[in-house]
Amino acid sequence: MYYQRVKEAAEFIKNHIPEIPEIAIILGSGLGEFAETMENRVVLKYSEIPHFPVSTVKGHKGNLVFGEVKGRKILAFQGRFHLYEGYKVHEVVFGVRAAGLLGIKSLIVTNAAGGISQFLSPGDLMVIKDHINLSGENPAIGEDAQYFGERFFDMTYAYDREIIEKAKDVYKKNRVDYKEGVYAFLKGPSYETPSEIKMLRILGADAVGMSTVPEVIAARQMGLKVFGISCITNMAAGILDKKLSHQEVIEVSNMVAEKFKKIIVDLIEII
Repeated sequence: MYYQRVKEAAEFIKNHIPEIPEIAIILGSGLGEFAETMENRVVLKYSEIPHFPVSTVKGHKGNLVFGEVKGRKILAFQGRFHLYEGYKVHEVVFGVRAAGLLGIKSLIVTNAAGGISQFLSPGDLMVIKDHINLSGENPAIGEDAQYFGERFFDMTYAYDREIIEKAKDVYKKNRVDYKEGVYAFLKGPSYETPSEIKMLRILGADAVGMSTVPEVIAARQMGLKVFGISCITNMAAGILDKKLSHQEVIEVSNMVAEKFKKIIVDLIEII
């Protein structure tokens, strides 16, 4: 049973780390180096954890890292799982489910995304204020989901408004331009066509990507507070007269790594 497998993974993690973490953070493409800066680290490979999926995407190391940031106990996912890798949606959220059973209270989600809004540029760190799920997938579907929370649960405040307000001060303190917007989720792995980007703009999306939303839904079902950041690594198809590549995603993510680190460290301190 899925719930039993998640429970076994959570127990394994609990037995291999010194304390129960308060906050979990999922590090998207090119952003995994943040976990290397944590203190008193304990590193578990995904392949070592019972029933855990394995990340196959470049820029995702495939480690679960326990450590401390500003005295806070953190569980960092160096890499995530995607629908486009062939995983089912309940496998995509397996790590979040395990972290929730472990006892975390808040989840920070990060990703690399394509910018749609004219107010965004490559290198921006966009705070996610809401999302649009266009994948047709939901991790709360199925019999086992009842073990993680209510079947019908509210998503009005999928991204915690109190943390978002605090983030504005964190951005100001670090002299980083504060941008926020709506994130649209599609399965991938092909990038969107220019016509699809026009559609997304009409729907109200500011950025687009291939991850994050299933994890957020799973976290909210479990009653976790969620905060999200999209690293805008490129402008979406048709906005600029150029082709898109995953290499560009990784390169821009690496360029903003220091700025990203400062924002996340200060956020962790005040969540």
